[in-house]
Amino acid sequence: MLHRQRFLRFAATLLLAPMLAIAAPATGEPVLFGVSGPLTGQNAQYGAQWKAGFDLALDQINADGGIHGRPLAYVFEDSQSDPRQAVGLAQKFVNDKRIRIELGDFSSPASMAASPIYQRAGLVQLGFTNSHPDFTKGGDYVWSPSISQSDSQPLLADLAVKTLGFKRVAVLYLNTDWGRTSRDVFVKAAQERGAQVVVAEGYQPDEKDFRSTLVRVRDANPDGLVLISYYPDGALIAGQVRSVGLKQPIAASGSVYSPKFIELGGAAVNGIFTNTAFFPEEPRAEVQDFVKRFQAKYGKEPDAFNAYAYDAVVIAAAALRQAGPDADRKAVRDAFYKIKDVPSVVFGKANFDPESRRIIGVKSVDLVVKDGKWALGDAKARASVASAK
Repeated sequence: MLHRQRFLRFAATLLLAPMLAIAAPATGEPVLFGVSGPLTGQNAQYGAQWKAGFDLALDQINADGGIHGRPLAYVFEDSQSDPRQAVGLAQKFVNDKRIRIELGDFSSPASMAASPIYQRAGLVQLGFTNSHPDFTKGGDYVWSPSISQSDSQPLLADLAVKTLGFKRVAVLYLNTDWGRTSRDVFVKAAQERGAQVVVAEGYQPDEKDFRSTLVRVRDANPDGLVLISYYPDGALIAGQVRSVGLKQPIAASGSVYSPKFIELGGAAVNGIFTNTAFFPEEPRAEVQDFVKRFQAKYGKEPDAFNAYAYDAVVIAAAALRQAGPDADRKAVRDAFYKIKDVPSVVFGKANFDPESRRIIGVKSVDLVVKDGKWALGDAKARASVASAK
């Protein structure tokens, strides 16, 4: 009987061995990807949000065996999201043969300045927050899981014109290539939906006092204000809007969606609407699993930029697994054409259009700042906007 029990335990061990091997943590020389993004400067918070998403993804990937048994890791270089620094970092990454994929930069102008270097050297650049419509036109080594402004700005126009009922729209936009392109797409979409854009005012990235610009906006007599901003400048503008007598409702591009927008803006951002591709209260299983693991690791709720960074690493890992840990950079590029239905917090399953090299599928959730937190922009919230106009 004892011999039989020993045999059964031995047989069970043999049967479990393949499963244990699959689940074994990754070891050995790491497979590296490079990151060019802001760790200091006015966009430093985005780099911190990226790292939180990266590290959570790597916890899971490496616990599940990494890239064919080897751990996945990254080298993060600080560009301050400055195009000149991004170019220098691109040269550094392409010269480092250990780097298999590059992620970044944060802003489209910085990423697009560096794209020719990645393209010429044959290193995949995965610009996961680069929504400029021309970003992926830089070549077949330039890919993006970010929704293009040509898709997202019409969704903002739907929110402002169709949902909130803006007919005479004022636009304040960040005066960069990203901001100007976003403005152009939004204005066209708003006009197609029957609205009139009565004023469009740009502002500089380092601008702090918006009151003279807001006076011109007030004098154009709009019935709604649209901000094409990031959360630091968007919060500053919101804090000065009422000081010049503007009482109109406000909608903002999804780039303001962050807890930091509320932290910086305080009561001034209450009632501001936006739309986003990710919201932690969505009931989808992949969202709730991500939120649970993020809260367990960091003790707080994730935002969209945490989710974008997390997804980017999962996508990069899928391509590296497809190509193999010792594959050359061309094989890694080729793998992006082959990966399908990659698990994604934002999209459910991520698939790329092989021609545009962008993610397929556009989704959006309307949100509003309510009582100091982000909430779904439901019918009651929309009705309060209508009654205030």
